[in-house]
Amino acid sequence: MQNKNIQIINTEILSDNWYILNKITFEKTQSNGTIQTQSREAYDRGNGAVILLYNKDKNTVILTRQFRLPTYINGNSTGMLIEACAGLLDNDNPEECIKRETEEETGYKITQVQKVYEAYMSPGSVTEILHFFIAAYSEDMKTADGGGLEEEGEDIEVLELSFHNALTMIDNGEIKDAKTIMLLQYLRLKNIL
Repeated sequence: MQNKNIQIINTEILSDNWYILNKITFEKTQSNGTIQTQSREAYDRGNGAVILLYNKDKNTVILTRQFRLPTYINGNSTGMLIEACAGLLDNDNPEECIKRETEEETGYKITQVQKVYEAYMSPGSVTEILHFFIAAYSEDMKTADGGGLEEEGEDIEVLELSFHNALTMIDNGEIKDAKTIMLLQYLRLKNIL
């Protein structure tokens, strides 16, 4: 459903090098009835999915560590970020995407996933909706080392951490990734671990 108070006037592609950066000019009817023209940039990288694997018997979670350039240029001295497994949908449905990404990145082949919610991660500038999942894992699901796809330049370290340590890593700043924090807190709030 379109908002009758918003009228797109012009969309200009500023970059389509990696994903698409658009400059959008629009008219918006303000709450006081005046019409205001504004321009904003919106980065369209597609939608994605993220998953947190957990093991109730061991009270552990599976996370990944990899280099993230944007964090490096914004104060992360190593550029390495600890995260839950995630990826872009690439025209898959979210469930199929996250199963594929889990196997590529972590080496675990999962068949059952639970979707917990969807969220806009940076709605001031990025169009992406992220689909959040959780899934139980066990050692017999480990079919490969993981690490990501070499042809995509991925060099991913797989981490198995105690749930307590993962929560402590949020408190001490070792885990700074929003999607990962959200999923760890979800497990905590729902008393899953």
